[in-house]
Amino acid sequence: MSDCRKLAATLFVFIFFILYSCKHDEAAVKSSDQKFVSSKSTLDTVGFEDEYWKENDTISWKQSQQSEWPVKFGFGAKASAEDITKLDIDVRPDGTGLPSGKGISSEGRKIFALKCAVCHGATGSEGPQNKLVTTWPDTTRDKTIGNYWPYATTVFDYIRRSMPLNAPGSLSDADVYSLTAYLLAQNKIIDSSTTISARNLAKIEMPAKKYYVNDTRKGGHEIR
Repeated sequence: MSDCRKLAATLFVFIFFILYSCKHDEAAVKSSDQKFVSSKSTLDTVGFEDEYWKENDTISWKQSQQSEWPVKFGFGAKASAEDITKLDIDVRPDGTGLPSGKGISSEGRKIFALKCAVCHGATGSEGPQNKLVTTWPDTTRDKTIGNYWPYATTVFDYIRRSMPLNAPGSLSDADVYSLTAYLLAQNKIIDSSTTISARNLAKIEMPAKKYYVNDTRKGGHEIR
């Protein structure tokens, strides 16, 4: 019997606590609402526009205007042939896309010192960014133009589109040809006196090309 009384007393205290809490919360909400209404009245009195009170009017206005919106807003314009030409500058491994012009290593050396050395080092092998020139003996096996790139045209294409990092596209075609000649000469792929142009760049045989093969797999059981 004593246990039953204890349980009843405990339940009574628990229910009383819940009712008291609910009543307290209700009073707090009412107080908050009164303060909010008071603030609203004050704002209206001094001339402030409270967007909260205009929300419903704004939604109704938007809904009424939707039927009058145009199908198209007329943003942008059709790309002209000139616009497309400025962006269509990719160069293929066979040389398709190479522009007119030419360059030589001695000129490329000067441009490299001004535009490239800060990231790739004085000779292209020091860094701190990607190493471009293979040093012999090639003990580090860093992926460079000399030991990894399969096509000489990729050197021209990448420089013209992406370099220098702080101003890509700022180099002239002649500058890019000269830089390409310089980097190929630094990697002992061409002689430093060779003039590079669209006529001969794609014909240059890269040392790493032999490491690449055409993937003729079609998918399925023949793939091991």
